[in-house]
Amino acid sequence: MLYAAVAARSFRRYATYRIATASGVFTNTVFGFILAYTYIALWTERPRLGGYDLPQALTFVWTGQALLAATGLLIGGGMDELQDRIRSGDIAVDLHRPADLQLWWLAADLGRAAFQLIGRGLVPMAVGTLAFPHALPASPVTWLLFLVSVALGVVVGFALRYLVALTSFWLLDGAGVSMVAGLLCMFFSGMVLPLNVFPGGFGEAVRLLPWSSMLQVPADVLLGVHDGADAARALAFQAGWAAVLLAAGRLAQSVATRKVVVQGG
Repeated sequence: MLYAAVAARSFRRYATYRIATASGVFTNTVFGFILAYTYIALWTERPRLGGYDLPQALTFVWTGQALLAATGLLIGGGMDELQDRIRSGDIAVDLHRPADLQLWWLAADLGRAAFQLIGRGLVPMAVGTLAFPHALPASPVTWLLFLVSVALGVVVGFALRYLVALTSFWLLDGAGVSMVAGLLCMFFSGMVLPLNVFPGGFGEAVRLLPWSSMLQVPADVLLGVHDGADAARALAFQAGWAAVLLAAGRLAQSVATRKVVVQGG
């Protein structure tokens, strides 16, 4: 109940930022149009690039815009607040709460992601679907699998950003690490180009990295690239990375908090 309350409070908190949400919707939509016309030019020259036809490629673009804020495909995604609390020493208050630190922030991130998916994801997706050819599925089962895949992608995104935030225990200012992590996430999640377009061993390697769980896998589930037993394997792939990264975060948290020095205290 405690963590459900934290998630609900986080959802309400982000719902109060109405101007920021409206700005985000506008920005995502404009970015989506720029990427969509870039993809149209690219797919006109290279039809079936990455195994996608043009409607599938355009659906990939708008899926990325819908998940951009929810899965934290860019820098931040709520974890900058945790970094600030570590730097200021306020983390000492968090560690004295009768709650697990990692689960607390995971619950808060799930609430944030739920609002961002509804508040900043639905409108750009709807605009893109109306303005361009699309390959959205008609089957409710596919949509259900997509939502499960998105939820797992959100957890993987949180686990990665949590690890990055914990580096502040040693570095104090984790801005540089966050910037590098954000750039890696943009490229290896498929935000710049679908990972399916990369050929050979490099393409196979990048599709095995955890960032592919945040956009490439959910988009492929939505597009029907993964169905049946293959969809189950894709979800298991995401769940496996979520478990590994959460365990790594718990280990790093244990090491970091074993001897915390609070500035000025």
